[in-house]
Amino acid sequence: MGGTEHLTVERHGATLVLTMNRPEAKNALSLPLLVGLHDGWLEADADDEIRSVVLTGAGGDFCAGMDLKALAGKGMAGDHYRDRLTADPDLHWKAMLRHHRPRKPVIAAVEGYCVAGGTEILQGTDIRVAAESATFGLFEVKRGLFPIGGSTVRLPRQIPRTHALEMLLTGRPYSAAEAAAVGLVGHVVPDGTALDKALEIAGQINACGPLAVEAVKASVYETAELTETDGLAAELARGWPVFDTADAKEGARAFAEKRPPVYRRA
Repeated sequence: MGGTEHLTVERHGATLVLTMNRPEAKNALSLPLLVGLHDGWLEADADDEIRSVVLTGAGGDFCAGMDLKALAGKGMAGDHYRDRLTADPDLHWKAMLRHHRPRKPVIAAVEGYCVAGGTEILQGTDIRVAAESATFGLFEVKRGLFPIGGSTVRLPRQIPRTHALEMLLTGRPYSAAEAAAVGLVGHVVPDGTALDKALEIAGQINACGPLAVEAVKASVYETAELTETDGLAAELARGWPVFDTADAKEGARAFAEKRPPVYRRA
């Protein structure tokens, strides 16, 4: 497994857990953290034994956004990763899920601050769990900046436009309860239990057919901006091959035999 000094990688069964690990800076996005995220997404994509990914933060926070000084590498931690960014100038956007969509489901487990770039990364995840005291928000306009991690495009597609525009244009913080009310997160749980809930959801996903799960996720995103007619056609093209897999036959057989299925990605 990979990882860097600011990003830890662990396996919990079939789930890969990526932990942003820079608690002294509320897990602000440094170059080592971005490199670790980028490599973590690629590891999840490449390893067929991994069926889901959980993204979380260390020290009671998710992510407080971009650390511009650390990204510039001006004498701060991360200089030894500069060659990675030079070789792939798009690396930071892939790390933040702006220019990369993992094929496995990604579940966010949010405690504490999830603001600015943290809220932007959140929009690239599939399922979101927040602790009761978590804080969300896109603060960029308050600093005269632009939320260029994808929020002006993604947020109005994920929550009602009036709420998206309020979040984008006011730069104010949102509580977990508010985030849930507008649909930005799906679960609000007691503080300290977001990771447990995310792993519970991951376990439910892991028990399903992996080929089916990945095809369903792909279909949802592929058809999001299509007309209904085109979307239904694309769904058939993506979905029908799943019925011809050995896993599909195993699912039906296990149901008939009243036992848990054993899926083999075949």
